[in-house]
Amino acid sequence: MTDENTLLIEAGRSERHYWKDLWRYRELFYFLAWRDILVRYKQTVIGIVWAIIRPFLTMVVFTVIFGHLAKLPSNGAPYPVMVFAAMLPWQFFANALSEASGSLVGNANLISKVYFPRLIIPAGSVITSFVDFLISAAMLIALLIWYRFMPGWRILALPFFVVVALAAAMGAGLWFTALNVKYRDFRYVVPFIVQFGLYISPVGFSSDIVPERWRVIYSLNPMAGVIDGFRWAILGGDVKIFLPGFLMSLAIVGILLVSGIWYFRKTERTFADVI
Repeated sequence: MTDENTLLIEAGRSERHYWKDLWRYRELFYFLAWRDILVRYKQTVIGIVWAIIRPFLTMVVFTVIFGHLAKLPSNGAPYPVMVFAAMLPWQFFANALSEASGSLVGNANLISKVYFPRLIIPAGSVITSFVDFLISAAMLIALLIWYRFMPGWRILALPFFVVVALAAAMGAGLWFTALNVKYRDFRYVVPFIVQFGLYISPVGFSSDIVPERWRVIYSLNPMAGVIDGFRWAILGGDVKIFLPGFLMSLAIVGILLVSGIWYFRKTERTFADVI
């Protein structure tokens, strides 16, 4: 018998009501995301400008190396604009993966003390990185104005590619945050993936330089299709999407998201025991 002030936790409750609980605990999701945003910028000297400085400096380096020294093509757009159009989704993906991978370990005390859908934690980290993405987008607008480069009608398709980038970031983030709880060595793997991925993704160069016979294989990198999509929407003009490769990247993103949710849910019940 329990009184009205006693909290009763039923066995299997989380399985029966998990997806409904995601909505019931939405205020916790808002709180965690807002807390991460405040913590990220509260004690920094220049605050949110960091979200612009990092991709801007990377853009400058890639423009000098690939645009001026290597003389690689830029699809008819100013080279800095071409690079920054790719930096937006890549920086978002890299930040989301880094933040989400350590999110459960960073909230170990909360996980071990109270029930809520654990999916809220990595999802909040991805949304925090999305705020950086929106801030960085202001720099892209400034570059477009500076170079007097006006996007065409394709810009209307940009929200679709943003959703694909969100799906890629969430899928990868769920995999690595779950693996990091069980295997702490993965905290060293993520920075390597982020650094290595920057150079094998078409960020500093156009994917058009990849020989067509290798384009489908190259598109096994899910961010290749995402970046190409961003450039197609923002730059317009001569920029084309290699459809087989893009569909391959889209399929990989879908598999990554579905399998990430599946693996996260499979291991979620053990988080409080091993964290």
